[in-house]
Amino acid sequence: MVDQGYQVIARRWRPKQFDELVGQDHVTRALGNAIEMGRIGHAYLFVGPRGTGKTTSARLFAKALNWEDGPSLRTAEDSEIGKAIMEGRCLDVIEIDAASNNGVEQVRELRDECQYAPAQCRFKIYVIDEVHMLSQAAFNALLKTLEEPPSHVKFIFATTESRKVLPTITSRCQRFEFRPIGPEQITEKLSEICRSEDIEAEPEALGSIARLANGGMRDAQSILDQMISFCGKKVTQTDVLDVYGLASPEQIDALGKGIAAADHGLLLGVSGELAKDGLDLHRALVDLQELARDCLVESIRAGGKGDGLGVSLSVEAHARILDALRSGEELVQRGLSDKVNFEVTLFRAAEAGRSRAIDGLIQEIGSLANAAGAKKKIAETKVPPEPELEQVSIPAESSEPELESPQDEESDSEPTIEEAPQESPDLALEEPTGESAPAELEKTFQTDDVPSVEEEQEELQRKVEALSASTRKILQDDYQATFLGVEKIDEDKLI
Repeated sequence: MVDQGYQVIARRWRPKQFDELVGQDHVTRALGNAIEMGRIGHAYLFVGPRGTGKTTSARLFAKALNWEDGPSLRTAEDSEIGKAIMEGRCLDVIEIDAASNNGVEQVRELRDECQYAPAQCRFKIYVIDEVHMLSQAAFNALLKTLEEPPSHVKFIFATTESRKVLPTITSRCQRFEFRPIGPEQITEKLSEICRSEDIEAEPEALGSIARLANGGMRDAQSILDQMISFCGKKVTQTDVLDVYGLASPEQIDALGKGIAAADHGLLLGVSGELAKDGLDLHRALVDLQELARDCLVESIRAGGKGDGLGVSLSVEAHARILDALRSGEELVQRGLSDKVNFEVTLFRAAEAGRSRAIDGLIQEIGSLANAAGAKKKIAETKVPPEPELEQVSIPAESSEPELESPQDEESDSEPTIEEAPQESPDLALEEPTGESAPAELEKTFQTDDVPSVEEEQEELQRKVEALSASTRKILQDDYQATFLGVEKIDEDKLI
């Protein structure tokens, strides 16, 4: 005979105290401190994914504020008001579904009712679930009451989509973020439920259920309830995979190794098996992403290399594989042919693992080009060995002055004689300096031993022509010397 009073696991195992709430310690601590310090706000906004405890926390908070010996975070199990609140039959704790009461008329009725004092409790508490479903007119009608409510009124809003709540509403509330619950915490809670319900469940099966729940405790409890109905007193991993069309860990591991090794035949074979068995390809892709992510973390911890996929790959290769899998997720989920899109995504991931990043190639090519250019520059600028200069004898009686023409500052057409290097002292021209330079030149040219201008020009021209080609190149490159005919020198310039 069917038991008409049966309640599902999610309802029977709903937390009755804040310390039974899983994965939301930050919320429990904040609300507990607010109660102990007497800093209870008039409006709270609970935000988070489905099945993370928002509505349950709202009921627990209402019970903590209204029970007979409160306010207190810990309440007595036999409290009549507490039982009424948790069962939804308390007159002063009003739960409203905003999805079906989203009009401005319902909000106006609420605004009128909140003026009356509570019937049996300390506070009149309004719990509005899925508050983002209210219309903009309803939000606007609620603003004034929400900003300055009566002292006996408290508002608790719960929503899964906070971005749809008007900023004017959010700014008037204390916001609490409910986080997705980790698979380990969900698995531990499911194990506790199975022990209490006298159900034998494989740890792998509970782990698969926790991953299917996507961070929601209520989802995990509902899946467990369904698996107990399917399996009876023993829940196995195989049964979970069959009921929900999941790929086995061995198949996911084979896909990961096929991507790392770029084995297209293996990828086609495994994906064909998944499609033939009617398994959820999108879920298989999500599981494959988790495997790639774990291998990426392992390679980072190993110092840049990891072989979690059967092939030693760098961190960059793991990251490119994971990025390719993530890029194809929407295509597999919403495409017309999920099998074809799934295979294309696998092939792209395999090619991404073998390819190299374009920016890395550009950087490497640039560094090689810079190194080659530096070597070439060093080879071109290398100074050859100093050549031996031909000694040119000068008559002893010659007292010709060693002159240096001033730099050409007027035009390019005027000739200059620049300073010769120290390697050829015979050609060095000493430049007269100071105020006595003209006098010294005049004294020098007044001597009777000075040769004629033609002889002096011929002598200098012979010395210049005697220089080797390598010496000329050094003087031109390193000292910017310019060799001109001696007959082009302007004597006025010299003085």
